Amino acid sequence: MSPSTHQPPVVLTFAGADPTSGAGLQADLLTLASMGCHPLSIVTAITTQDTCGVTAVQVTPARLVQTQAQVVLADITAGAFKIGMVGSADNARAIARVLIAHPGVPVVLDPVLASGRGDELAGSTTRAALLKHLLPLATLITPNSVEARALAGCAPDEPLEIAAATLLAAGARHVLITGTHEPGTTVRNTLFGPAGVIRDDEWERLPGHYHGSGCTLAAAIAAALANQLELADAVRAGQEYTWQSLANAFHPGKGQAIPDRFFWARHGGATATAG
Repeated sequence: MSPSTHQPPVVLTFAGADPTSGAGLQADLLTLASMGCHPLSIVTAITTQDTCGVTAVQVTPARLVQTQAQVVLADITAGAFKIGMVGSADNARAIARVLIAHPGVPVVLDPVLASGRGDELAGSTTRAALLKHLLPLATLITPNSVEARALAGCAPDEPLEIAAATLLAAGARHVLITGTHEPGTTVRNTLFGPAGVIRDDEWERLPGHYHGSGCTLAAAIAAALANQLELADAVRAGQEYTWQSLANAFHPGKGQAIPDRFFWARHGGATATAG
């Protein structure tokens, strides 16, 4: 039987491996596949973790990160890039070299600074390299409110508009700040661009804590971009997919719930609830 002529969109993700498949590389693969894309995966680090937290990280050497990507991209063309945990400043620079060689391809950067429990995954030198080398190459950066303020050097109570403006001035083209860490009965996610707010979405706040929600959102947006959606529409589609994944999350371990990235296959594709 000859191969099908159908070619799904391809997304390459840089991320750390998570043995629970709740976050990181495995979460990206599940999300991208669920949204109809073929994922390419570059391992930036190997983590020891469970649903309660991270206990150890082994960073992949930068040369190996770069050659992994160069070899696969010489063979397969990617329609979008997604960047999660980079692991080190050297890895951030290596990833930047790869992106520079592929101009015009959408890049979604999830600035993973810590695990859901708060375990640090990016020290000061890694953060500085991320801001210097990757931020200016990203089509979209997707920090939560804590990450946005930390990257922008803002106080914990600084208005998010100021954090967004600072990140845009530092080179980001678009910034989506998610509001799960902010108070309130709903969650507000705001997409900022050079001219100000592009879209402002409000979602029902779900109970509990989730392992890999940020990874899911960034990967879902990258998948939507690879499927040729415009940025604002891709951001909306990514939020809808992520909310449903979280609403249908399950608890296989003793810690955080894991999003069900194939909720539509098991639950008939429920409708997202937005404000």
